[in-house]
Amino acid sequence: MTLTYIFHSGFALETERTILIFDYWLDPAHVVPAILQKDKPLYIFSSHFHEDHFNRAIFEWKKQREGITTILSKDILRHRRAKKEEADVWRAKGGTWADHRLAVWALGSTDSGVSWIVEVEGKRIFHAGDLNNWYAKFLPEAVPGQKIYSTEFEEFIDPIAHEKQYLGELKDIRKVTDYFDVVMFPIDGRIGNGYTLGGRQFIERFKVGLFVPMHFITPITEPKEQPAQDTSCQNPAESRGWKSNTESANRFKEFTDRMALPFWEISKEGESREV
Repeated sequence: MTLTYIFHSGFALETERTILIFDYWLDPAHVVPAILQKDKPLYIFSSHFHEDHFNRAIFEWKKQREGITTILSKDILRHRRAKKEEADVWRAKGGTWADHRLAVWALGSTDSGVSWIVEVEGKRIFHAGDLNNWYAKFLPEAVPGQKIYSTEFEEFIDPIAHEKQYLGELKDIRKVTDYFDVVMFPIDGRIGNGYTLGGRQFIERFKVGLFVPMHFITPITEPKEQPAQDTSCQNPAESRGWKSNTESANRFKEFTDRMALPFWEISKEGESREV
């Protein structure tokens, strides 16, 4: 199989007979046009309705070629980001789906939507969506039963309860399987100290063939004044104010090395790796 990093949490996985795309948002390296030219069946997954995980452009692809199946989380429908008839398959946590090429399980998330397990051609793939221990930085000062106000999220949060929910989701996943050939999981430095905790807790509970970081964008800091310039060839991710923060994500390799676990050090959008 060949796994290609598109951007943020977006990946394309090409097997001998199929192609899977997960959580497409932006495509700085123009990965998708080449995929659409191939004659293999194409499966499109979107884990939830957030803009950085779901882009309505996927429906335009179906107008360009046949053989595309869209498999979307039901929260996209609930938030009216798409109409029921626009997708081929809608699934919430606990839902399953299969055809003669692959089998799909929709598992839980600690944010919105679902995470995905996909079995294809003898391989088991996991894409976490927004499943993570997002409030890990608050755990050292947390008191059971008390909430903490987060200026980042502008709300009161209970990091202990959130972690309990996260670990509960991992237990539910283990009811389906305890191993994956490939895991795509958020390693997002924006959430502060402890940003790798969720990934470490995942690895401690599952056998993993290859760990792939995702969800590691960072805002671009622009100078106050810029000269006029030609933006016709501008990176579309940069035009939205984001870039990949591969450096922070790849620090997780220190942990996977200690666990003797293969880790993909992604360096740029459009990069591929044989699995």
